[in-house]
Amino acid sequence: MSIFNKIEELRQGGVPVALVTIIETQGSVPRDVGAKMLVQFDGTSHGTIGGSSVEAIVIKEAQEAIKSGRAQIVTHDLLDEEEDTGMVCGGTMSLFIDPLAVLERVYIFGGGHVGLYVAFFVKKVGFEYVVIDDRAEFASRERFPDAVRLVVDDPGIVANELEVTTNDYIIIVTRGHKNDYAVLRGVLSKPARYIGMIGSQTKRTQIFERLQTNDGVSDALLSKVHSPIGIAINAETPEEIAVSIVAELIKVRRRAQ
Repeated sequence: MSIFNKIEELRQGGVPVALVTIIETQGSVPRDVGAKMLVQFDGTSHGTIGGSSVEAIVIKEAQEAIKSGRAQIVTHDLLDEEEDTGMVCGGTMSLFIDPLAVLERVYIFGGGHVGLYVAFFVKKVGFEYVVIDDRAEFASRERFPDAVRLVVDDPGIVANELEVTTNDYIIIVTRGHKNDYAVLRGVLSKPARYIGMIGSQTKRTQIFERLQTNDGVSDALLSKVHSPIGIAINAETPEEIAVSIVAELIKVRRRAQ
């Protein structure tokens, strides 16, 4: 499989990747200009820019680029036994690291009434979505036919283990304060573009105070959270609340473009 076919396969699967290309060389180097390597969010690589320590360094740089969403040019000295690559080839390599856009993904924690309509509307405006609920009947293919993934598990555990990038949006609409707290605690430090939690000002205050007191969460992290969730349109029904939430996602999406 060519590297470009692999790119398409991974992007269709929603896997964040960065394409690394050698753009300039001097002296003795293991690969020529134009050589490419594809790096996934988890560090898995496809292709090679020469192997050994310089490749390991660039893989880590590519992972950082995926997290930040920013392309960069890096240069490594291959005649540097200690400080950079530890190699003695005698040349230098400059590489362009390009994090490739994936379809924007919404993680919906909670498959109840609000989650159901959020899923419906986000699909209509071009987002992919994943539903997480600990009740199989609420995270079913019948209920969410367009979900790219359905996860039946404890929402807090899933939140802790979730790999999130700056292309991702997180909606917290679980069935209770306990789960909302656990999910928010699990995702707060992750680089999501958007984190929103349903609930009143009173609920928000209680959960925020608990996170600060029990978990040492900073004001800076809590300031990332959109809560009460959604644009203020005096929404009452699950459908209206979902409209307000998705409107806020669109607002955040446009701001990032």
